[in-house]
Amino acid sequence: MKNLELLVTFFSSYGYLAVFSTLIICGFGLPIPEDITLVAGGIITGLGYTDLTIMMIVSFLGVLLGDSIMFIMGYIYKKQILANRFISKIVTEERYQYISEQFSKRGKWFLFTARFMPGLRAGIFLTAGITRKVPFSLFLTMDFIAALISVPVWVYLGYVGANNWDLIDKWIGRGQSGLLILVAIVLVIGLIWYFKNKFKNKQKV
Repeated sequence: MKNLELLVTFFSSYGYLAVFSTLIICGFGLPIPEDITLVAGGIITGLGYTDLTIMMIVSFLGVLLGDSIMFIMGYIYKKQILANRFISKIVTEERYQYISEQFSKRGKWFLFTARFMPGLRAGIFLTAGITRKVPFSLFLTMDFIAALISVPVWVYLGYVGANNWDLIDKWIGRGQSGLLILVAIVLVIGLIWYFKNKFKNKQKV
């Protein structure tokens, strides 16, 4: 909760710009939890410092921009970026190989689930750019869809619990589990839709 307190104090003083800038930094894999940052943005909104709709939009854009920067860095500098001292701590050679294999197996769906993997998120987006196995348009689309799920959940959690931090602390863990369940449901629906359309197309042939 200490990180949350510091973020709330900082955001209360500098508002939207502070939230937006911090979320971009989160995208670089720095040790500032994105989920906690979003919750803090929701808290200052619940306390009356900012507007909920604007905070949602600012948070959403900050998340997408931070993720996109990682992808573009990988796309431009390719694998040589892994030699950078800072980047090498985020994406080790072993992690790079693992993520590359997952892309080969799962493709765009691995990008979608990346938003819900705090420890691997930045590395996945960077590797997506390095390997160029997905175009930027597809990367942005999958990240956009995933962010539509995660960002509102975390911001609204902070908004609702702005005056009850014990409740927030209790629900943060549940929120992470709930998001994973929601992602699983979305993936199942997506698979059903995919195979249903595939079956229809076969019948037309």
